[in-house]
Amino acid sequence: MPTLVLLRHGQSQWNLENRFTGWWDVDLTEQGEAEARAAGRLLKDEGFDLDRCFTSLQRRAIRTLNLVLDEMDRSWLPVTKAWQLNERHYGGLTGLNKAETIAKSGEEQVKIWRRSFDIPPPPLDDVSSFDVGRDRRYAGIPVPRTESLKDTIARVLPYFEEHIAPALVAGERVIVAAHGNSLRALEKYLSRIPDEEIVGLEIPTGQPIVYELGGDFSVRERYYLNER
Repeated sequence: MPTLVLLRHGQSQWNLENRFTGWWDVDLTEQGEAEARAAGRLLKDEGFDLDRCFTSLQRRAIRTLNLVLDEMDRSWLPVTKAWQLNERHYGGLTGLNKAETIAKSGEEQVKIWRRSFDIPPPPLDDVSSFDVGRDRRYAGIPVPRTESLKDTIARVLPYFEEHIAPALVAGERVIVAAHGNSLRALEKYLSRIPDEEIVGLEIPTGQPIVYELGGDFSVRERYYLNER
């Protein structure tokens, strides 16, 4: 089984502003662009090559992947974009500053919304300006009103099994450029992480995670490329 590279997008504008982002589409900051380019150079310098690329329908992940491929001189590689790889939907928290939300709702409540495995935040209001249900890219897609990590896993893993796993089985070297929570879903599956532990897994922006897999998707090795 060949290599799988997981990459969280570079720093986004709302990462910088400490806001809940979810399905709302924000761009990379200059630092985020630099992180993406650095990831591409690192992959190239360490001798990695790729055959297939997967990403979400969100700009910050798509642009991260494009910048990586540009640095690797692999912009011509096939890229599949899928809503199933989108970030977790933060419901009514979308757009809110995290520190201000803690001040308003209490640290314990916000911790439950952010870090519990199966308790979602309050749903997005029907008249919210952050409702992406009217966005053309999501036509015909069941856009959630809110999601827990468990809900996110429930859409990511079937997509992985149907589309990404067969590419790996066929011998292709794959990169998935996505988001903190959609990548948590893949890490949970690949590394057999229990429900109560996965919520504590932090995935930094712009740092390639390499999985060397066995034929049965057992993990032979998992490491951050910049720590090798």
